[in-house]
Amino acid sequence: MSLSEEQIQTLSGPVLILGAGGFLGANLFRFLAGKRQDVFGTIHKYGSWRLEGMPADHQIYLDILSKKSLSDVLHKVRPRTIFNCAAFGAYSFEKDPVLIHRTNYLAAIDLLELCTVYPVDALIFSGSSSEYGLNCSAPKEKDFLSPDSSYAVSKAATAQAVHYYGKIKGIPCINMRLYSLYGPYEDASRLMPVLNKKMLEGKYPPFVDSETSHDFLWVGDAVEAYIRAAIYMKKEDYGESFNVASGKIVKIKDLVQLTQKLFKITDPPQYRLFSNRAWDHDNWYGNAEKIHDAFGWTAETSLEIGLQKNYEWWKQYLSSHQFDLLTKKTSSTQRVSVSAVVACYRDAQAIPVMYERLKKVFVKENIDYEIIFVNDCSPDNSTEVIQDITLNDPNVIGILHSRNFGSQAAFLSGLEISTKSAAVIMDGDLQDPPELIQDFIREWKKGADIVYGRRVKREMSVWLESFYKLFYWLFASLSEINIPKNAGDFSLLDRKVIRELVHCPERDFFLRGIRSYVGFKQVGVDYLRPERMFGRSTNNWIKNIGWAKKAIFSFSRTPLHVLSAVGGMMTCFSFLFGIYVLIIKIFFPADAPRGISMLQVSIMTFGSLNLLGIGLLGEYIGKIIEESKRRPRFIRDKKIINGMICEVPEMQKHEDE
Repeated sequence: MSLSEEQIQTLSGPVLILGAGGFLGANLFRFLAGKRQDVFGTIHKYGSWRLEGMPADHQIYLDILSKKSLSDVLHKVRPRTIFNCAAFGAYSFEKDPVLIHRTNYLAAIDLLELCTVYPVDALIFSGSSSEYGLNCSAPKEKDFLSPDSSYAVSKAATAQAVHYYGKIKGIPCINMRLYSLYGPYEDASRLMPVLNKKMLEGKYPPFVDSETSHDFLWVGDAVEAYIRAAIYMKKEDYGESFNVASGKIVKIKDLVQLTQKLFKITDPPQYRLFSNRAWDHDNWYGNAEKIHDAFGWTAETSLEIGLQKNYEWWKQYLSSHQFDLLTKKTSSTQRVSVSAVVACYRDAQAIPVMYERLKKVFVKENIDYEIIFVNDCSPDNSTEVIQDITLNDPNVIGILHSRNFGSQAAFLSGLEISTKSAAVIMDGDLQDPPELIQDFIREWKKGADIVYGRRVKREMSVWLESFYKLFYWLFASLSEINIPKNAGDFSLLDRKVIRELVHCPERDFFLRGIRSYVGFKQVGVDYLRPERMFGRSTNNWIKNIGWAKKAIFSFSRTPLHVLSAVGGMMTCFSFLFGIYVLIIKIFFPADAPRGISMLQVSIMTFGSLNLLGIGLLGEYIGKIIEESKRRPRFIRDKKIINGMICEVPEMQKHEDE
């Protein structure tokens, strides 16, 4: 790379890379994070193979489909340079047109709009040579676009939006039309990784038509192009598109001949064993004159050198990694993904058992899983236990809170950083049996958005179980929304439900009530709730009464309505009784009430009602005060990943607001 250290340091910081878990994003993130300390990358799931070994405290979870999530990231990082490498639809197995346009175009609009609120010095979008579509032979940037796929259409639309926001609104943004990138960390379903894997075996994979062509570009050269564009962008460049290409046409048969020469492969190649992709064309290559004139960039790595570097990288990487797991295709076509968020307080003995039972369920169901243990400042050795588990299983992470915020805050803290398609929330005391998750997942696959556990029986004393039943009956009677009886926090939530829950601004959070409030399709699954396996419950009568008050005052105004009704009736009664006493006093003075007994009873009755009314009003006013303070619902102190306890960056300490 021809960029000097001094040039790289002139890049305006902080630097934010959207889609840092992707092919280009990971290479860009790795390169810049090795040169500077103010580089952050967004991810949509933890444990990305491309980010192995990268500092966890510089990885930020982002739901690219949520403008609120994007706004929160920009608000906390305040980047001056943004590289948007997030995309969907570049692979042939990513076919959902709605998701393609939401990810590539609508999210780009959200980002451009937010950059009018959070100013940047450079905003670089990852476009695609497929924007040219049928017009693919060395087109110039001003030439007609003829996109031939949903992905190409979404990228072409984004290019037009970039042009508008750059030229008209003055946002310093450009669109980089990438040609056929290859290099380290490329998805294993693509041509170059498959080719390298087979060449390591002394063979060739099956090919498409030998005349199909590409303009191959080493990913390191693309990284340099992005950095140069961010450093040297001028006002006249705002809104422009630039081809990022080598400018050399390479047919599949040329690629094979070169690899035969370089790696001595004697296996005869076989062509036309499967059809070309819809967007594959003959004479597909680029013209990179404009980007050279604007930023002084030229592709430096020849295909011969790039193939050799790529071959050596894959040779080394595959010595310790399984090739079939290095692709989005596996998770996209074969497996569903579920996060487990476990709230832990005084559960050190239960955590290893919980982990083993959860893992057994996920493996049995072939689930792409992650387990998030949220240690809510437990006084026991829960931290060390979680640390040991994460050391041996990269699918497990731990969150440490700065103090005890309660289970509701712990659930929210875990849900906010969960990355899978659904999440199961549960207490860490093993009273919520992990094996029930299998039933949750089956109902979820049938179309349910929320699957909750319904306790048909509790292993506890009869009088305590009667108290719980009385509470649920009273709560259901008073609540203004339909809240299932005997349903606790133990539940599975679809990603769209999680999105609504974490963005709910309520501070005094009662999860099972909010879960009912957001709606969606909900299904209950019956189960027997056992006693704690280890230790004693941290709940007591005072806490249980507190839970009851939280539930009723959060989801019912009935106490106020009853108070108003009683006050009205007592006022009418007092007025009528006053008239009655006056009549008796005038016409039947001998029968008029005497003595202080009646006066005492009246004063005590009305005084008690006043105190009750003031108490009820105080509960509601107290909730108003708590909501108005807007204190964070939780504070994350540290994060545990791969056995390492990491500091949590300032922008990730609190919940998204």
